[in-house]
Amino acid sequence: MDNGTEQRQAEQLSAGLAKLDICLTKRQQGLLLAYVALLHKWNRAYNLTAVRDQAQHVSRHLLDSLAMLPHLQGTAFLDVGTGPGLPGIPLAIAKPDSHWILLDSNGKKTRFLTQCQLALELANIEVAHCRLEDFGLPADRRLDGITSRAFATLADFAQGCQHLLGLNHRQQNETLLYALKGVYPKKEMSELPNTYRILYDGELRVPDCDAERHLIILSYQPA
Repeated sequence: MDNGTEQRQAEQLSAGLAKLDICLTKRQQGLLLAYVALLHKWNRAYNLTAVRDQAQHVSRHLLDSLAMLPHLQGTAFLDVGTGPGLPGIPLAIAKPDSHWILLDSNGKKTRFLTQCQLALELANIEVAHCRLEDFGLPADRRLDGITSRAFATLADFAQGCQHLLGLNHRQQNETLLYALKGVYPKKEMSELPNTYRILYDGELRVPDCDAERHLIILSYQPA
């Protein structure tokens, strides 16, 4: 990446964070930019993302992920179908007091995630290479939230995560589901099982992104 591209991305990230009212240190911003540089480099061989234009990496990957930051509750998260680490890695960098499990069944993508973990020295992430239905946690470990970005329909996402949902014994909070969507998913929401309650269904204003973005937050309330 040439110096001119690096400077433009740094300026775009700084301006975008200001619009989102998110305050990050210079070190955190540097880590975010180093992450998209790794993504661009590895994408040539590993086909990690359909976004190949470097000019779009900041808006489509970093700011798009970080737009949900103010809505997150808790510190223990699982990012399912994380692909190249979205939204998990940007959120882990922005929220250093949190811990993230990045889950994907694609070996190439989890190898890239492990490389990011090492290169960026991200102590608050762990990589899990398996399918969602095969993933489990020890009995004494609970999640505050589970995130997804274009992973599946809301119903499939909710039902796929159901074996991981429950009370967080540390804080007596339930595990919430956070789904990043494009256009408003009215039909998908109508198809949710009645054991799920929609806590939030708002539009996210992502700087430098013309496409619609919405965040849906769900809670599981079994009968």
